[in-house]
Amino acid sequence: MKMKTRSASNSLLVLLVPALLAPAFLLGSSNAQTNLPTMVQMNTIAAGADGKFEGAPDTAVLRLDVSSQQNTSREAYDKIAAAADRVRAALRANGLDPKIAQVASYGVQPVIDWKNAKRKVIGYKVDTAITLKLRDFTKIGPMTDQLADIEEAQNQSLTYTLEDIELAKAKAAEDALKKARNQAAAVASAANRTLGEMLYASVDVNQQNIVPVQMAVMAMARSGVASTPAPTAEFSPQSVTINAHVNAIFALK
Repeated sequence: MKMKTRSASNSLLVLLVPALLAPAFLLGSSNAQTNLPTMVQMNTIAAGADGKFEGAPDTAVLRLDVSSQQNTSREAYDKIAAAADRVRAALRANGLDPKIAQVASYGVQPVIDWKNAKRKVIGYKVDTAITLKLRDFTKIGPMTDQLADIEEAQNQSLTYTLEDIELAKAKAAEDALKKARNQAAAVASAANRTLGEMLYASVDVNQQNIVPVQMAVMAMARSGVASTPAPTAEFSPQSVTINAHVNAIFALK
C-alpha cells in the first residue's frame, strides 16, 4: 500500500508494505524545490518542508555614486578626486577609518557629439562608486547627510545585510527539518507506525533579495534644512530572511 500527499510547500511519500522485487519509485512534483531520491526503500517515509529564519541585520551597506563631466579628462579626474577627499573627511568626522570605504567601480569615457558628422569629443566623464559597510547604525544618518553635500554625488543607496550568514542558514535548515520530521511523524502515527531514524536529507538554502533604498542626494543637499531628520531616522532596519528547503527520508518502525 502506498500513501502520498503533497502541498505547495511540503511533500510526503510513505511506503508501508514491503514487496518482492519492488521497482524504484520516482517522485514527481509540481514543486520545483522537491527533489527526493528516485530510489526509495520499503518501510520508509519521505518528507519535504520549507523553513526560514528572520533576524536583525548586523551591517548596513551604503553606496555612493559620484560622477563629473568636464572639458578635459584631467578636469573630470580632479573633480572626482576632490569628491573622494570629501568622503574621507566625512568618514573621519564620524570616527570611521577611510579604509572601510571600497571602490566598487571607476571609469573614464569620452563624451561625443553624435550630431556632429565627425563625432567630435566635447568632453570627458568620470564615474566611480564607493561602498561603505557600517556596523554602527547610528552613523548612517550623519554619513548620508554629509555625503549629500558633495556636489558630484549622484545617488546613494542603502541596504542591510547579515554578515554572520552561516548561523542564520543553519537555523533556517533546522526549522525546515523540524517541520519535515513533524509531518512525517504525524503520517506514521496515522498509519499506526513509529517514526525511526533519519536515513537521508538534502538542504537548499537561499537569502531573500533586498531592494536597495535609493536616496536623491542632490535634492537633499539643496534643501538646506539642517533640522530635517535623516531618511533613516527612527525607522527600524529591514530584517533579513533566510529560506531553506529540506528533503528527508525516515525509517518506519
